Amino acid sequence: MKKTQITIDVELDENHIPERMLWNAQDGGIDSQETKATMISVWDDKAMEALRIDLWTKDMPVDQMKMFFHQTLVSLGNTYHRATGEEDVAAWMEQMAEEFAQKSAIKM
Repeated sequence: MKKTQITIDVELDENHIPERMLWNAQDGGIDSQETKATMISVWDDKAMEALRIDLWTKDMPVDQMKMFFHQTLVSLGNTYHRATGEEDVAAWMEQMAEEFAQKSAIKM
């Protein structure tokens, strides 16, 4: 069985706030690429709950955070559709993402 790793290195300031993050995904050709934010979800099938790590650097601009959320919402709808085949729910999720874009003023 082949194994691979995806890592995120987080540099913290004296107050334990992320200042810099670098991620690596050797199989994807990513080597110490800087990022301003990350959201990681894993499924704990024993506890039947999602576990999350949400991090962003203290210099992440709010307008970029809004765009990050919007794109994440769109991709969640796409992933949901691929995982379940439920087009109607995926379309509803896409509409919700568009409403978010309007309410957060990233799309008019």
